[in-house]
Amino acid sequence: MANAGIYVFSSEIFSKIRETKASDRGELELTDAISLLLAEKKTVLAVKVPHDDWMDIGRPWDLLEANRWALMRREHKVRGYIENGAYLVGPVMVKETARIRSGAYIEGPAFVGEGSDIGPNCYIRPYTSIGKKVRIGNACEIKNSIIMDRAHIGHLSYVGDSIVGEDCNLGAGTITANYRLDGGTIKMMVKDRVVDSGRTKLGAVLGDNVKAGINALFMPGVKVGCNSQVGPGAVVYRDVPADVAVLLKQNVEERKLS
Repeated sequence: MANAGIYVFSSEIFSKIRETKASDRGELELTDAISLLLAEKKTVLAVKVPHDDWMDIGRPWDLLEANRWALMRREHKVRGYIENGAYLVGPVMVKETARIRSGAYIEGPAFVGEGSDIGPNCYIRPYTSIGKKVRIGNACEIKNSIIMDRAHIGHLSYVGDSIVGEDCNLGAGTITANYRLDGGTIKMMVKDRVVDSGRTKLGAVLGDNVKAGINALFMPGVKVGCNSQVGPGAVVYRDVPADVAVLLKQNVEERKLS
């Protein structure tokens, strides 16, 4: 048995949260607030969730599995504007006010949120979820990824098996590498510990408001913290903390032309 972490509360919970003291982890634990309700003999009900209707998402790559799970189970309808020459194959949801430009090819299951603008000439591969007001530029390829609200992915970019946070801006030619040269499983730092994901395909996880210059490259399994910046042409081969700039140094030589 596990606590799925899904709650429906009456307003009583807020007074108990105010009474809750920080745990050893320095956090206000919602379960402690529930215990206070129980101590006062308040009614707290539980619902058993079938194992097939719940999954743990404690690790970054679990979000990709949850996204796949959700896309395979939801109803898909096309409600946005599809230009002539765009192709939607399989179950694809296009929400209201979204625009799919000519030459775009979307394979479902896939989701495109309200106000997003895709293409022209993009390839959106299965198990991709694109949030609200996202811009995917010309000739991009997005595969098995989560692109959150208001992200902008510049033309000629590739995003594979990755998570791109809200308000990110990836310059033209940005690449998230998702496969090791030796074909091995990809490892990722989780809580200061190297964890084997067990996946041979895993790209990058970018926090909110990450900016990448043109031709930036993210190696498999790296994480970039919120508000960080990666300069043009830089290769990110290890995790980048939040609020940090990563810039490529060049040795430039000038010669007189004879």
